[in-house]
Amino acid sequence: MTQNVSPPRSGTGKATPVSEPPAWRTLVFRADVRTLSLLGVLAALIVIGGITRPDEFLDTRNLQLVLTQASVIGVVSVGMTFVIISGGIDLSVGAIVALASVWATTVATQEYGFAGILFTAVLVGVGCGLVNGVLIAYGRLVPFIATLAMLASARGLALQITEGRTQIVTVDGILSLGERDAYVLGIPPLVLVFAAVTIIGWLVLNRTTFGRRTVAVGGNAEAARLAGIDVRRQRFYLYLLSGLCCGIAAFLLVVLSGSGQNTNGNMYELDAIAAVIIGGTLLSGGRGTITGSVLGVLIFTTITNIFALNNLQTDVQQIAKGAIIVAAVLVQRRTPSTTT
Repeated sequence: MTQNVSPPRSGTGKATPVSEPPAWRTLVFRADVRTLSLLGVLAALIVIGGITRPDEFLDTRNLQLVLTQASVIGVVSVGMTFVIISGGIDLSVGAIVALASVWATTVATQEYGFAGILFTAVLVGVGCGLVNGVLIAYGRLVPFIATLAMLASARGLALQITEGRTQIVTVDGILSLGERDAYVLGIPPLVLVFAAVTIIGWLVLNRTTFGRRTVAVGGNAEAARLAGIDVRRQRFYLYLLSGLCCGIAAFLLVVLSGSGQNTNGNMYELDAIAAVIIGGTLLSGGRGTITGSVLGVLIFTTITNIFALNNLQTDVQQIAKGAIIVAAVLVQRRTPSTTT
């Protein structure tokens, strides 16, 4: 293989290599292309919604609704992004959201008011994440099997707690968060929480040692171990993080619906995984983007809203989502993503 060289300098007989663009510029370019592509898809969906249902889709209340609905699954997707970047998977997020929401809305819990509901939801989410982390990191169970077992167990426990009934929230502090009077500059409180979780997630992934270790473990676990990273402990922390996000999402769902049900979080695991894949995170691990995951959530939420406004059937919506997922995976094979 020949190497391009520049003409020798005057007075010397040495040739200097032609300068090439730094690797970071190539990575940033790829990230920008993917982000711009996702923004283009989202813009196209907004145009479609504006054309098909201009009065309804572009109404301020509807746009606030879209962002609010995206907030719950969006928080879950932030945690899922970390897990998938590490080369893992979490199929239990929807069931954990359900369990946390019903446990936080029992009569006994509601007696402690706003703080009791928030604390219980987060505690249950972290507890489930702890179990997942121990089984996967130290019990050496395959993430698919461990989280599938958690899915079944959490759903069953949620059903046992509620006995199939809806638990209505009676705490005024919770109910008031869903009212328009609680909006900050026209932005629902749930959206502000989602934004805060997204910013923190981005900073942790891109500006901390924890984020670099997550990428390293997903890229090559053995190489990460040889570099001095405690791979098992890192994976344990990641499932704790996923459980924490599920607990926060459960609290947001309680605020949004004003109730706790064992059916809460249904299909959240698939929606979160789909959003993360759309955003450019590789299922094989090692590369991912919080920004892309958030855009993926917004794309799917917007699709759902457009279908609902146009009275299209759910099966057509699922087919459209499936086609988008396949297209995203095919794009991943050609343009690997980066951590942004």
